[in-house]
Amino acid sequence: MRNSVLRRIAAVAVPLLSCLVLSLTSSCSGASSARTGASAESPSPPRYLFLFIGDGMGAAQVKLAETVLGGENALRMTSFPVSGTASTHAADRLITGSAAAGTALATGHKTTIGTIAKNGDHSADLKTLAELSRDRGMRVGIVSNVSIDHATPACFYAHARSRELYSAIALQMASSGFDYFGGGYARGGLESGRPAGGLVDTMRKSGYTLIQGRSGLENAVPGGKYWAYGAYDGSGALGYRIDGGDRRLRLADFTRHGIRLLDNDRGFFMMVEGGKIDWACHANDAATTAREVEDFDEAVAVALSFYRRHPDETLIVVTADHECGGLAIGNTATGYDSHPELLRHQKLSFEAFARKVRRWAERKNVSFPMALDSARVYFGLGDVSRDSLLQLSAEERKALEKAYRSSMRRGGGGIAYGSGDPLTVALVATLNSKAGVGWATDAHTAVAVPVFAIGSGARAFCGSYDNTDIAKKIIETARLGSGK
Repeated sequence: MRNSVLRRIAAVAVPLLSCLVLSLTSSCSGASSARTGASAESPSPPRYLFLFIGDGMGAAQVKLAETVLGGENALRMTSFPVSGTASTHAADRLITGSAAAGTALATGHKTTIGTIAKNGDHSADLKTLAELSRDRGMRVGIVSNVSIDHATPACFYAHARSRELYSAIALQMASSGFDYFGGGYARGGLESGRPAGGLVDTMRKSGYTLIQGRSGLENAVPGGKYWAYGAYDGSGALGYRIDGGDRRLRLADFTRHGIRLLDNDRGFFMMVEGGKIDWACHANDAATTAREVEDFDEAVAVALSFYRRHPDETLIVVTADHECGGLAIGNTATGYDSHPELLRHQKLSFEAFARKVRRWAERKNVSFPMALDSARVYFGLGDVSRDSLLQLSAEERKALEKAYRSSMRRGGGGIAYGSGDPLTVALVATLNSKAGVGWATDAHTAVAVPVFAIGSGARAFCGSYDNTDIAKKIIETARLGSGK
């Protein structure tokens, strides 16, 4: 009897305690305003709207990036005076996917897994924030560092029953009437990793100028319609920041020039996605994850600089579509100790290192001792001159040798996110373990995601709510649905 009563009490108390914890982690005070230059909120609706989406970015990913980069105040987004949390479930599944979550953030409506800006049974299109902004006479920009027809960016300009319909989705860029697409290429416009003519012709006939590279973007003149993209891989995505990405066009560049090209008296809406945070989390690569959050936050910093020049007319909202990986800062191996600074010794992403291993397997010219030398160079593992914690135990060396032999037999494995290369997986996992980082899964989770806001109407984003409420709050704050 007593146990039955306790179970009933727990059933009520645990959800209440969860709500209390979420409320305590949501800041609605102006305590951070001195750091961000936050001003009193204007009664007039904002006309410059930014929605930043860190794909796969939960609260742990934000904290990890802050710690790896140097502790508190390392990220601009966490300096915002208003913060909250959002639930992420889809209409038909507790653990969402990027299409369903992107639709919720773009339209304010739940939908089914894999659906792009349509209702759950695919019988109707859902109006998006970007389309509402366009219809109000505002200019519109869509930016992502993965392919521009990937699920999250697609949810703002396209309508499709499946996110896998890349070609049909990409063609809807041309008919959207939006002013600026920036970042990656379109997966639906590639054949064997190279551009196909159909999409390019359609975009040009619809009045878009296609530009690739820094000089083209810098020379673009406001007033036109542009699709600007950087150096991309076989899927249309930009490279990882950790892989020498500082020398290439990054999210911050596409955001900065997007602002320049979109700025006008009627205002603009810009959605910016950091899509490769999710990919790094699928691979359980903590160092690459931290650097991708850094890359994303630098784009936020560009918008923040614009906000400081237009504080009463700008709203910036930063959030995520879902968490990925079940990231924990803490693991069984290190207990209450953690050393995330060790992640700074990693110099290549899982993807780039897996490509190296594939070449080793093809050429059969790299022994295990040589592989360990590469582990020292690219992961710091075994290099006690950097840090004594990087020393490899006999057991760890044995596990790495087993993984090395498996990679040589298998030809190096895959290089997509969630790399199948045994040696790469083992090296990343070993460094994660020493750093005190843990992962629960290589898939998405259902945990709530953070929301950060600053500017006119920002206080609406305080507290805990559903991801659909983010779109609804933006629509209400900017009066996009009022017809005024």
